[in-house]
Amino acid sequence: MSSFALRSTAIRGYLTRTLRRPGAVVGPRPVLASAVRPAAVAAGSGDKKKLVFLGTPEVAASALEAILDAAEAPDSAFEVHAVVSQPGRPRGRGRSKSGPPPPSPVAEAAMRRGIPEDMVLCPVKANEPDFLQRLRDMEPDLMVTAAYGNFLPQKFLDIPRLGTLNIHPSLLPQFRGAAPVQRCLERGDAVTGVSVAYTVLKMDAGPVLRRVEHELNGDEKHDELLPELFATGAKALVDALPSVWDGTESFDTATPQAEYGDACEAPKTSPEEASMDFIGQNARTLHNKVRGFAGWPGTKAKFEVRKDGSDEGTVVEVKIITTKVVSDSEAGKEAKAANGAVELTKNSMRVPCGGGDWLEVLELQPPGKKAMKAGDYANGMKGSTLTVVSYGDDE
Repeated sequence: MSSFALRSTAIRGYLTRTLRRPGAVVGPRPVLASAVRPAAVAAGSGDKKKLVFLGTPEVAASALEAILDAAEAPDSAFEVHAVVSQPGRPRGRGRSKSGPPPPSPVAEAAMRRGIPEDMVLCPVKANEPDFLQRLRDMEPDLMVTAAYGNFLPQKFLDIPRLGTLNIHPSLLPQFRGAAPVQRCLERGDAVTGVSVAYTVLKMDAGPVLRRVEHELNGDEKHDELLPELFATGAKALVDALPSVWDGTESFDTATPQAEYGDACEAPKTSPEEASMDFIGQNARTLHNKVRGFAGWPGTKAKFEVRKDGSDEGTVVEVKIITTKVVSDSEAGKEAKAANGAVELTKNSMRVPCGGGDWLEVLELQPPGKKAMKAGDYANGMKGSTLTVVSYGDDE
């Protein structure tokens, strides 16, 4: 038996055992085994078009749910014929020691919605010969991807008759790559959006079938905005499908990205980028970084805590979770005159920044503790002063 077949058998066994457990929670909603309803899936169901969905994380699972809902409509022209996801990974503390990792959110959602067990495929890579042959045997009309996370080779792209469509959370050609929402918020854009574009060998470079704008107010966080954009993208995809099925819209009629302007990249974020430079950057830049890096990799800052009357202090590193920008007039003091001293208030901490303005910290997480309101942290600092520390100064 091939490695691909072994992985497929393992995931089917895991999901079947989970679904058979009374009251088992699989994915975002609790279900009983008797409550599992058939999805709009049937091998060879008449003249319906065959759609194969590829995705992995929770936001992709939500997109799959929307597509399945559309497929179950009485007048639907298509079925979700199969679902492809990355293999499961350990989640939470100790999961790696308690048996095989659970399937991805997409695989869980697929099984919960009644996708046949042998139609939930989890190859390690999308270029595995056995996997590609399974897809060819299905003769799919269209592939749809949403945060799948694996490179798709040309051999894959050649399989579906009508091509492969991807839900990408940016206004392509802006922010091609792994972290479009994070980089958009980090840059401080006033408008973002989602694109439904055809997949080509070059990353996120195919012609655009749908493009929906989303205005930003300047305070959205990555982990809150991302699900909203994928929901919008799933709706845009579903709305476009009738035109794809009847041939009035296709790869050839879609809009080349060059017509929307120049491209820019959105490289993956890393923990090395998480530190905040209060001395060298202004409050707006730092606020946008907190928004963009919310969830992963997060943002962190160092402060020296010194008891009143003491000549020595202790450097602490805290995670910065929620912030807002305030002016000198709001703070009641010039940031430049603060000389790095943090203003502790009843409800927050105000940190002077290099641009001569203030960043108000509303929520943070001290080392070894849970996230808390910055005002509560400030109250615990009574009798102490906090001063900004640059990374490297204490090393």
